[in-house]
Formats: sequence, structure tokens, C-alpha cells
Amino acid sequence: MRTLTPPDRWLALLLAALAGYVDSLGFLHLGGVFVSFMSGNTTRMAVKLAEGRWAAAAGVAAILGLFVLGAMIGALVAGGEGARSRSRVLAVEALLLAGAAVAAGAGLAPLAIGLMALAMGAENSVFLRDGEVGVSLTYMTGTLVKTGHALAATLRGGDPWAFRPYLALWAGLAGGALLGAAAYHGVGLIALWPAAGFALILSVVTRISRAA
Repeated sequence: MRTLTPPDRWLALLLAALAGYVDSLGFLHLGGVFVSFMSGNTTRMAVKLAEGRWAAAAGVAAILGLFVLGAMIGALVAGGEGARSRSRVLAVEALLLAGAAVAAGAGLAPLAIGLMALAMGAENSVFLRDGEVGVSLTYMTGTLVKTGHALAATLRGGDPWAFRPYLALWAGLAGGALLGAAAYHGVGLIALWPAAGFALILSVVTRISRAA
């Protein structure tokens, strides 16, 4: 985060909020399974296997696989690290979320969940750096670790505000999750439509702002 330009920091924060929003919808619909936080899903899958709940474990494993597939698709679509690459990934994410909203409206919740997992995997390809994930957008464990490290550096006499970009990214995810929970309790998975529209807006703005 600290190496990003101010516009890119804002983009990362907004995408973290989008991820929190979508993940909250999936979490509430599935009763405790995530569509973007795969560390948590891995633990849940292992617990279900230990309990002999094979069908439930298979369902979580399917989401894990779709997330990885989404990350692969995002990387292939990006094809690089510039503004056009980011815009393409965001457009694909918007399309997947719109497809999920359509599926939810048609009563095809499993399809909607699958498309949500694909979208969240793809989002992590927005900030590629040398072919690797440059910024964690859908999971915050590493970000919170960096927050702690920045605070430690402060105690050693370093920049007293170095932790702010990481804490802001975490707050973005948390804020988005709060909005997603409120929206789900109001309208269910149909609340995916605003997420799809937001991703599309970010795709267009990213392309236009870098072309200017």
C-alpha cells in the first residue's frame, strides 16, 4: 500500500470495500462460508472433513476451487500491470457480479455463489506486480500483520503514521461488509446489483483517469 500512488490507494480501498460487501452477502447466505476469505474456508473445510460431513466439505472445496479459477482468469485478462489491465479485470468482475445478480433473481443461488467466488478471485488480479498479487484486496490477515509491523517501526523511531494505509484498507473491507450485511437483510442476494454497478464504474473511471 505504501508504494502505491494516492489514486491507486483510493482504488485499493474502494475494492476492499467491494470485497467486504460481496463477502458479507455470501457469508450470510451460506451461513458462515466465505466467497472471498479462503483461509477461513480452508479451516471450515478441514473441520467438516474431520466431522465426516462430506457433502458440506465438498461444497466449501468447490468455492475454494472457483476462487482459484477466478484468480487465474483475472491474471489472464489483466495481461500486464497498467491502467488498461486493471480496467479489464474490473470489467470482468462487474460482469461476473452481474451474472450472479441475475442468477440470484432467477432463484439459482448456487450459481450466484459460484460467480461471486469467481469475481472475488479475479479482483485480486487488479494490482499485479511482477506477476504476483501486489495488494491483498479480499483478505486482511497480511494487511493487519503489516499494520503491526508499521507500529513496531514507529516505536523504533520510524514514521509514526506508516500504519495508516494498512489500517485504512482493513477499515474499507470492514465498512463494505457492514453495508453488505445491511443490504442482505433488506433484499437478499439481489443486493449484488449495486456491487456489479460499482465494479463497472471503477473499471470505466480507471480507464478514463489514466488515459487523461
